[in-house]
Amino acid sequence: MSRVQTGLEVLISDCPEKIRGARIGVVCHPASVDAELRHALDLLQAAGAHIAAIFGPEHGARGEAQDMEGVDDLALDPRLGVPVHSLYGASLATLKPRPEQLRDLDVLVIDLQDVGARYYTFVWTLALCMEAAGQIGLRVLVCDRPNPLNGITTEGNLLQPGFESFVGLHPVPNRHGLTPGEIARYVREWRGIDCELEIVPMRGWQRAMYFDATGLPWVYPSPNMPTLETALVYPGMCLVEATELSEGRGTCRPFEVAGAPGIDAEALAAELTRQGLAGCRFRPLYFRPKFQKHAGGTCGGVQIHITERQQFDAYATGVAFLDSVKRLAPQVFAWREKPYEFVADIPAIDLLAGDASLRQALEDAADWRELAADWARQRAEFEAVRRAVLLYS
Repeated sequence: MSRVQTGLEVLISDCPEKIRGARIGVVCHPASVDAELRHALDLLQAAGAHIAAIFGPEHGARGEAQDMEGVDDLALDPRLGVPVHSLYGASLATLKPRPEQLRDLDVLVIDLQDVGARYYTFVWTLALCMEAAGQIGLRVLVCDRPNPLNGITTEGNLLQPGFESFVGLHPVPNRHGLTPGEIARYVREWRGIDCELEIVPMRGWQRAMYFDATGLPWVYPSPNMPTLETALVYPGMCLVEATELSEGRGTCRPFEVAGAPGIDAEALAAELTRQGLAGCRFRPLYFRPKFQKHAGGTCGGVQIHITERQQFDAYATGVAFLDSVKRLAPQVFAWREKPYEFVADIPAIDLLAGDASLRQALEDAADWRELAADWARQRAEFEAVRRAVLLYS
């Protein structure tokens, strides 16, 4: 089987003249590599570009920072000797490049591996970079990469007006079925972000592909996204971040493992099994996170084992997990009340879910499945928009 070539590889092999001799800024992270694990910065420099600035998204350009951990600018990259600007600092204003950081550039090259879920912030860094570049007339060149979860399946509901945040700046489903390049087309053509945009498409990627069909190496794009299996459960199990339950950070299987002290693991696994969710099984387990929520404490919970990824609905599974814990262990269940992604006046669960209806249903002990028909309706309405920005068949 021939492997997929990323937009970065196509740029270097087929059209290096697009960046040769240009002063470029590069938005990148550790997963910005080719199939031989050579980093974009080295490849772009070798192709004749003059790298004048580096921009790091959440977790930093080097990827060492944990979630929601502010990263400071570096005066100079120790290897290349150019400024490194953080696009995830201590305030909302730091998420977008400042005009003075872009003004002396000829082109802004963006090469970020996404994981296909609305909450994952790299596509919103892309959108904010497009907005900033458009304001000063700077050209944006997006090197496209695969959606690891395939480019067909969508899950969940659309983000509703008034619930925008860095875990959802524009109305796409929780699992959106788009590549970074297609997100870029969507926000320019349907959301009014005006910039000079060029996308370097992949070669050989087909929409039905999961990441392990691409022939490309998995480089974890953030500290708690170690495997494709993590990415498969993430569109639903990221909802656990909006509670005081552990989403498995501080373990070797974040998002696949979740729970809290005081939960009967066997009872929780049995309840989730009773809900009849397709494509997965729930194994009771006890775990002890080494950091973040409940660090050092023994948590009861479950591990999600995917048995058929084509049938598995991560979003429904995440909702069912919250519902089951709230019913079985109400003394343990609590929503996160601290600010989330720089937002203090909207509950974290509403930001992640995209509206207040999920929280209200769970608080009222209503059957969450009654919401599912409306989720499907919203996705169906979005499908015409999604089809209009697709780059691949």
